[in-house]
Formats: sequence, structure tokens, C-alpha cells
Amino acid sequence: MSEPEKIINELESKFPAMSGVAFATARKEALASGQSVLQSENGVIYEVFPDGTRRERKRIEPPTPIPTGTKVTIR
Repeated sequence: MSEPEKIINELESKFPAMSGVAFATARKEALASGQSVLQSENGVIYEVFPDGTRRERKRIEPPTPIPTGTKVTIR
């Protein structure tokens, strides 16, 4: 494996954890600034407000479970 491929693989392995932290931080900052956020849970999209209340906005198909570590190709 070439050096650039090693670097890419290392960065890709860190992406899930880093993106989780980034989303959690953005959500916390939005709520702290008085804004609401959208959150999906069990086939429902909720609007969540800074005081913790939730309002159902839309019913959707439940998510398709994908095992951690599965590689998905987007075309």
C-alpha cells in the first residue's frame, strides 16, 4: 500500500468518531443559541427546542440498520 493510501485509510478510520463529535457540538450550540433542531427517531422527525420539548413534524420510513464498519459505495 502506498503512503497516500495509508494516510487516506487512517483519515477514513477516524471519520465516524470525528463526525459524531462535530454533530453533537453543532446541536448543542444551536440549542444554546435559542434555535430548535430537527432529530429523527424511530421513523419520526421531531423539532427539538432549547427547553427540551419536542414537536412531531413528519413520519418517515424507519432507518435501515447498517452494521458498524460496513462500507457503502455511493454512486
